[in-house]
Amino acid sequence: FRLKSEQAWKQYYNDSYAGAWAYGLPELPGKRDLIKKSSRVANPGCYATAIALAAAPAVLAGGIDVSDIVVVAASGTTGAGRSTKVSLSASEIMNSMVSYKFGGVHQHTPEIEQALVELGSKEVKISFTPILAPMPRGILATLTAKTTLSEDEIRKSYEKLYQDEPFVHLLSKGQLPETSSLTGSNSVQMQVAVDTHTSRLIVSVAIDNLGKGAAGQAIQNANLISGLMETTGLSALGIGQ
Repeated sequence: FRLKSEQAWKQYYNDSYAGAWAYGLPELPGKRDLIKKSSRVANPGCYATAIALAAAPAVLAGGIDVSDIVVVAASGTTGAGRSTKVSLSASEIMNSMVSYKFGGVHQHTPEIEQALVELGSKEVKISFTPILAPMPRGILATLTAKTTLSEDEIRKSYEKLYQDEPFVHLLSKGQLPETSSLTGSNSVQMQVAVDTHTSRLIVSVAIDNLGKGAAGQAIQNANLISGLMETTGLSALGIGQ
């Protein structure tokens, strides 16, 4: 229920299209009010949550090339679900990392592009490569895109969008997101920089794929639908903090 395009759904999910519900990423402009008015909400994908939040302020600022956004993201094994697979066993994944759904075929790609286009941007193109990391949970994503903005200008755009958001934290300069500090929380950690050598925006973002990337965000959306405080039941810090 996340995609508005039937064609994109069939291409990436290879299944019958069931329609679209309100997209449940409250931190994106306009989504919070839409969620409050809805009785059915599509909880976003874990990768899509992290990457859309990482890109949104820069897209709104208008200073990046949205036709060539590159993302490499590592996820813990729970990102693949609860099914028992040899490839997800500890003996197989410890001391090793491997890409999967390689070549731009991951199903969250059109979801991310849709979310960013709805911010008022022209057509967005995401090149997304996911990596299976030897850890049970967490996502750490790195997003890059050509930019004409300075690091200070970029940083101000992120501060403006997220300054009042209870779950999205733009870290102080010098700090970097860590998956372990978010385990069990609904929080997002983010850091931004500009690589002046290549004129590229660099965004590092981390979430708990089972928290903000799944159950935590579902509770956040349910709170909004029910008229409760958005943070109800979600105030816990990550166990690594």
